[in-house]
Amino acid sequence: MKLIHLSDLHLGKRVNEFPMLDDQKYILKKILNIIDDEHPDGVIIAGDVYDKSVPPAEAVEVFDEFLVSLADRRLETFIISGNHDSPERLAFGSRLMDLSGIHFSPVYDGKVESFRLTDEFGAVDIYLLPFIKPVHVRRYYPEETIESYTDALRTAIGGMDIHSDHRNILVTHQFVTGASRSESEEISVGGSDSVDASVFDGFDYVALGHIHGPQNIGARIRYCGTPLKYSFSEAKHEKSVSIVALREKGELDIRTVPLSPLRDMVELKGSYDELTAKRYYENTSYTEDYVHITLTDEEDIPDAVSKLRVIYRNLMKLDYDNRRTRHHAELTAAENIETKSPLTLFAEFYEKQNGVPLSEEQSAFMSDMIERVWEGEV
Repeated sequence: MKLIHLSDLHLGKRVNEFPMLDDQKYILKKILNIIDDEHPDGVIIAGDVYDKSVPPAEAVEVFDEFLVSLADRRLETFIISGNHDSPERLAFGSRLMDLSGIHFSPVYDGKVESFRLTDEFGAVDIYLLPFIKPVHVRRYYPEETIESYTDALRTAIGGMDIHSDHRNILVTHQFVTGASRSESEEISVGGSDSVDASVFDGFDYVALGHIHGPQNIGARIRYCGTPLKYSFSEAKHEKSVSIVALREKGELDIRTVPLSPLRDMVELKGSYDELTAKRYYENTSYTEDYVHITLTDEEDIPDAVSKLRVIYRNLMKLDYDNRRTRHHAELTAAENIETKSPLTLFAEFYEKQNGVPLSEEQSAFMSDMIERVWEGEV
């Protein structure tokens, strides 16, 4: 059984105010080319189809065209909602689309939709578990103690009718403890959204979405990553499509096929004169790529963005690295604020105001309060 594992398309996303839809159309065509070369039995899309719960019409049209292309190839396709998606909107019309082999996870109601494929080795059961929070699961399992995301996933999985003699695949969209994150992903609330990998012990393969960097968590649990780079923290990522092959139970092969984007995302650093020298850029693709430039000049260059965009048409971000900016960074108390969790920021503020760190009891109280606010309970 061969499956293509995709996730986090984020259709309709804008990066530094640049629309990415043309890049997304291009990469979806590349993915279709890989599908035609690989001849898989099915395609998995593990959440975050769209970048917003109410996606722009153009993004919906792009996804519709992609699904039609998959249906035309008579591919069984399995799709779940991620934290960026509206599960209700994504599942609209799913019962009709089932007839075309396009299967969406419904809104979580305490049960998990499953589908069965077969090959010469027997049954492969695919379970579609959309992005869930503890509050979603508590509603249907009030008798269970569900205080964490690990509790929620363990309870949701415990409610599934899993045949241990079959090959079982779980498609879900969560942050598994130990995964490496990027700036373009949502920040965790004090780490409370992490899920212990042990909850997935009953599955032969776990197809994950949510983390943008492709990576394995153990041998059977994998994030395929985004098909495109969505922040400069991903500039060194090698984007790819994950190809998953299951033979007899217990035999699993995972390999990747690289993806080449319409425009890459690169970071350049140097003086203004260095970066505008013709010999520097004339034999590169930088003039078309999405670029983050860090100038090392001690004095600001007047109208630098406009001047640099004459050469680097898709300049997304410009900053400076010199004595002045380094001194300013040392004086900035909330350095790296965008990458810190709300609990970490509160703890730093508390210690600065009171001269002592949060106690374990205070930290646990604040973590619970932040989680409840995040889930809309207060």
